[in-house]
Formats: sequence, structure tokens, C-alpha cells
Amino acid sequence: MGAWDLLLAGLVVLLGLCGVLLPGMPGSWLVWAGVLWWALKDPRPLAWAVLVGATIVLLLSRAVRWSLPPRRLRGDDAASRVTAYAGAGAFLGFVLLPVLGAIPGFLGGIYLAERLRLGRHGEAMAALRTVMRAGGSSVLTELFACLLITGAWLGAVLAG
Repeated sequence: MGAWDLLLAGLVVLLGLCGVLLPGMPGSWLVWAGVLWWALKDPRPLAWAVLVGATIVLLLSRAVRWSLPPRRLRGDDAASRVTAYAGAGAFLGFVLLPVLGAIPGFLGGIYLAERLRLGRHGEAMAALRTVMRAGGSSVLTELFACLLITGAWLGAVLAG
């Protein structure tokens, strides 16, 4: 697989990760499509194993999301800021504490955004619970699955 193909597949995966945080964008499917493109261009057993694993993780996350309440997040500036903080926190948590750090990072990002907006710990915790009930758990499920897929893909690419 050429460097340009690998770069383009990586950009599709990155676009998918960003798309998870944007309403109406098929982020998880873009991540899967990037892995599919990479597996088709680099037909090794490891690539196909990553693709099969990505498909299973994506389908499991869809099943979990269907059992959760639907997204009802507001579309205003405050919701965009909370989503950005939550996404950045999940990414940092995933990098600093591999895999499982995405969950406390996501929650910490929401808490930080609400603490900066509201100023008090109690109000920020209440807002965190409200955001998670209003669809944050659905976003967290999809983002965590996409981070798992991206981590497996990146590990396979680096393994060569």
C-alpha cells in the first residue's frame, strides 16, 4: 500500500472520528469505510482481521445505542462547546490511559465545560447528568467504538 493511500485512509478515519461528534454525520461508518479501504488496498491477514474486528465492534455499538434513549442534544453554541470538550477529553483519555481512559476523559470534558459555564461543582455535576441522559451516553458509545477501531487500525499500520 502506498503512502498516499495510507494517508487518505487515515484522513477518512480522522474525519469519521470528528463526525461522531457532529449530529447528522455518519462518523462511525466513515471510520469503518477508512478501515475497509485500507484492508482492500493492503490485503494481508492482519488487515482483514482488523476489518472483521471493526465490523463486530461497530455492530455491537449500534446494538447498544439502539437500547439507549435517542439523541436529544440541543443545537446551540453551548452544546457545541460541550461536545468539543467531551471529544477532546475522550481523545486525551484514550491516549493517556489506553482504551479505558476515553470514558473518564469524555465525562471529564463535559464536566469541565459545564464547570466553566456554570461556575459551581454541584451545578456542573447536575448538568453532566442531564447531558448524559439527553444523549451523551449514545455519543459516548459511538465515540468509544470508533476510538477502539481507530486504535486497532493504527496499531496494525504501525506493526507493518
